[in-house]
Amino acid sequence: MSESQDKSPQNQQGSTRIVAGQSNTSKRPLGLKIGIAAGILALVGGGAAVASAVNSGTPAAVQETAPAGNPAAELKLGYFGNVTHAPALVGVSQGYIAEELGDTKLTTQVFNAGPAAIEALNAGAIDATYIGPNPAINSFVKSGGESVSIIAGAAAGGAQLVVKPEINSAADLKGKTLASPQLGGTQDVALRAWLTAQGYKTNVDGSGDVAINPTENAQTLKLFQDGKLDGAWLPEPWASRLVLTAGAKVLVDEKDLWDGSLSGKPGEFPTTILIVNQKFAADHPDTVKALLKGHVKSVEWLNKAADGEKASVINAALKEAAGAELKADVIDRSLKNIVFTVDPLAGTYQKLLADGVTAGTTKQADINGIFDLTALNSVSGEKTSAAGLGKE
Repeated sequence: MSESQDKSPQNQQGSTRIVAGQSNTSKRPLGLKIGIAAGILALVGGGAAVASAVNSGTPAAVQETAPAGNPAAELKLGYFGNVTHAPALVGVSQGYIAEELGDTKLTTQVFNAGPAAIEALNAGAIDATYIGPNPAINSFVKSGGESVSIIAGAAAGGAQLVVKPEINSAADLKGKTLASPQLGGTQDVALRAWLTAQGYKTNVDGSGDVAINPTENAQTLKLFQDGKLDGAWLPEPWASRLVLTAGAKVLVDEKDLWDGSLSGKPGEFPTTILIVNQKFAADHPDTVKALLKGHVKSVEWLNKAADGEKASVINAALKEAAGAELKADVIDRSLKNIVFTVDPLAGTYQKLLADGVTAGTTKQADINGIFDLTALNSVSGEKTSAAGLGKE
């Protein structure tokens, strides 16, 4: 085993991993999932309200705090067991983040989708998280700009609408049932916005011309295999898993919807970003900078490693985070669809906000100030633009 594969979270001093969601997410029948979807959105709003209370000086949970400016005693970091979260998977499993944190203990928590991670961050259960952009936007809007700051990009691309083989165009989707990872998540918003552009009406309660059933990714695979879903808009590796193991085909590759006019990078759109609770960042700027140093190292490694080594390290980290490795063809296809980058592609965020409004999962608002890229630019030595939406 190579040195880069010999590091694991349980062997790193001061690193603890907690898996979230499994014990709190019951295996519900398909119908029940549709019925509770609207409630999930309300929870996201509630989490943002909690964040606002924290930032106004009324803590939502009792936490040990160090004097402002001092390194934190602990950093609680969230991420998903997805290939699109490879910078987190590599940064944690290879020790890049823990090494930069030094005496600050690293605790990690694994989520299925963005709204649940936002809830945890806004409630103080975690301090920072890798996440899709739309839940971050939604939290920022609902809190009046007081909840979170986007501090870096992590991955671009790697999301597709995959469907049954007999579905050949958007016209074939009327009356069908599609899935997304969670209501208000980045893929959920992308699906609803795209369907609206095709002339369909969707509702957050699952009704409409096309039914959208927010479903945990692993359940989506099984439901598709059982013929209970007609398709899903999914991040990697789940899009590849449905294509390669369940016979799905790609109806929409999201990269084809982004021409580069907003970001200067055709085909790239933000799938995973790194955000931090604003109060935590204000209290512990050195800890945030250390996190970013580890993050930058992880992205650099992903962009330099040989394909075989990259797949092996990510697969081992996925087994640790999600309980299972991926087949070689699945991880290879997934990685070909993703660009790992510290650029959050800030120029796309006004469109992402507009898509959230169209989807009915957020409201129109001013998102100026959502970015704070000063620490990233200091650490990376490069100038990443906030596109006029914050500090750089």
